[in-house]
Amino acid sequence: MKTTARRAVGALVAAGTAASVLAACGSDSGDGDKAAGSGSKTVTLVSHDSFAASKSVLAEFTKETGYTVKVLRGGDAGAAVNQAILTKDHPRGDVFFGVDNTLLSRALDNGLFTPYAAKDLGQVAADLQLDAAQHRVTPIDSGDVCVNYDRAYFTSHHLAPPQTFADLVKPAYKNLLVTENVSTSSPGLAFLLGSAATYGDSGWQDYWKQLKANGVEVVDSWEQAYNDRFSGSSAGKQAKGDRPLAVSYASSPPAEVLGVSPAPAQSPVGVATGTCFRQIEFAGLLHGAKNPAGGKALIDFMLGKTFQQDMPLQMYVDPVRGDAVEPPVFVKYGAKVEHPTTLAPDTIAAKRDEWVQAWNGIVLK
Repeated sequence: MKTTARRAVGALVAAGTAASVLAACGSDSGDGDKAAGSGSKTVTLVSHDSFAASKSVLAEFTKETGYTVKVLRGGDAGAAVNQAILTKDHPRGDVFFGVDNTLLSRALDNGLFTPYAAKDLGQVAADLQLDAAQHRVTPIDSGDVCVNYDRAYFTSHHLAPPQTFADLVKPAYKNLLVTENVSTSSPGLAFLLGSAATYGDSGWQDYWKQLKANGVEVVDSWEQAYNDRFSGSSAGKQAKGDRPLAVSYASSPPAEVLGVSPAPAQSPVGVATGTCFRQIEFAGLLHGAKNPAGGKALIDFMLGKTFQQDMPLQMYVDPVRGDAVEPPVFVKYGAKVEHPTTLAPDTIAAKRDEWVQAWNGIVLK
C-alpha cells in the first residue's frame, strides 16, 4: 500500500535528507548553486519521503512554466517540518509541502512561510483554508484518519465491526486494536486529536484509560501498525498480523484493491467512519526562497486540476478542488466520511504538546 510513508510521521524528531529530481527535464546541471538563484529555471520542493507525482504531470508543469522541479525529501512529515524550522534562516528550497493541520501552528509560529494567495483558491472550500486571512499556506489535499477493520475477521467471528470511538472500548473488541504512538506518528496524533474532539479536554484521558484496559496495542509507526500488525492488509496477512483493527486512513480500501483482477465487489478493508479525524495538508512558499517566482508557479500548479487529479493514486489523498475528478477505483472503494471530527487550529496549537505528554503518561507508563 502506497498510502504512506508520508503518513508515518516522526512528529518530534528531525531526520536526514534524501534528494531526488522528479521532472521530465532530468537532473540539475552541475551549476547547481547558480541554478538556485532568482533567475533559476529550477524550483526546489521540500517535502516528506512520500511525496509522489506522475512524471507526465511534472513534465506538464515544465512545459507550462519552463521550470524543472527538484524534490528534496526530508524523512517523515514531522521530521521534514522540524528540519525546515532548523534551516529556516537558510531554506533548502523554495516551497514546502507536507505540513498538516496537526502541526501547522508549529510551522506558522516559526515563520517558515511568505504569504502568497494562490490562483484558484476560489475552487477550495472555505473550511479547508485554515490560514485564509494571511495565505501563508495553501491547502493541497485532505484525508481522514480512521480505524480500519478486517472484514474477513469480523465475518468469520460473527461480530459487527466497530463504528465509533465508544465502540472501541466495549469488551467485544478487547485486544483487537493497534494504534500508533502519538509522539512518533501523524495518524497516531490525529487519532488522539479525534478522541479529544469527541470527549473534550476533560474526557479524553478517561477514554484512553478505557482503551488501555481494553488491550489497545501501541506501535511506533503507521508501517508497523498497518503492514505488520493489522490482519486486514495484504502486507499484514503476509506478516501474520493478528490485530483486526488498526488506525489508518479512509483511503486504505482502494489501495488494497488497486491492480487486483478480477476486481472484488468490496475491499477486504473496511472503515469505521465514526472514528475519523480530518487532516488537511498544505504547501507554502518558504521565507527567503531563492526562486520565489518559481515557487509561486509551483503552488499554483499543485492547486491546478492536472496535479489535483493525479494525487489520489499517487499519495492516496483527496484533492481540495471542488471540481477535481477522482479515479473510479478511488470513488468505488474509498470511504467517504460525511462528518469527521475536527479541531480548530488554535486549539491544536494550545493543547497539542500538553495532550501528547498526558497521553504518554496514561498509555505508555
